[in-house]
Amino acid sequence: MIGAIIGDLAGSRFILKNNKSKEFAVLDRDCFFTDDTVISLAVANAVMKCRGIMNLPAETVKQLQTLGKEYPNAGYTQEFSDWIYKDNPAPYYSCGSDAAIRVIGCGFAGDTMDEVKFIASSVTSVTHNHPEGMKGAEAVAVCIFLSRAGKSKQEIRDFINEWYYPLNFTIDEIRPTYEYDESCQNTVPQAIEAFLESRDFVDAIRTAVSLGGKCDTIAAITGSIAEAFYGVPLTLRCEAEVYLDATLLTILHEFELKCR
Repeated sequence: MIGAIIGDLAGSRFILKNNKSKEFAVLDRDCFFTDDTVISLAVANAVMKCRGIMNLPAETVKQLQTLGKEYPNAGYTQEFSDWIYKDNPAPYYSCGSDAAIRVIGCGFAGDTMDEVKFIASSVTSVTHNHPEGMKGAEAVAVCIFLSRAGKSKQEIRDFINEWYYPLNFTIDEIRPTYEYDESCQNTVPQAIEAFLESRDFVDAIRTAVSLGGKCDTIAAITGSIAEAFYGVPLTLRCEAEVYLDATLLTILHEFELKCR
């Protein structure tokens, strides 16, 4: 989870003014957590608190609404902002990249690939029930699971190529023309490629942010996979935790104790 949060923090200050270079400090005083951190921790909380996996959709709705209301200015889309205040919230057929960031905890919580896929589907379908939203979420959760399982980058690349997206580009090739896009289909493949090209955790974050676009979300997705593959430097983790308040830190620590 901390890998996604670091990615969110690193990209936050470049959302409106993209930085197309890898030469920047990962964290500085202008960084802040966004809705990506809030919703990913809300879903992680749902995964922890759920009594019986079949109850996970209802628990996900509860936790997303509860934490969403606690941080009303985190930067949600209008659709999600409206959703968290509804008495009977329904899926709104979105393929937005929020689907892919919320499943970070699912990738760490499942013991088998089938379980990871089921958990990811359960938490995604309460809002992002568009096929591309469901696909993007599952792809991210699967990448995390494969990284945890010790698969090589080539094995991960081959799996994503076969079952999810054609990774037929490099970050250097697309960086000059890549623009802001909120869809899973134009965010998730790029985030996965940024991880696959990276040398270590920090390089993964810098590569993702340097792509531009919705770089907080891209870097959060990349960071979650990179955490599972490389781990996170302790000093960077400690620096990142300073940006979180007690509520978010408590969820993060409890999830890591229970699901890692």
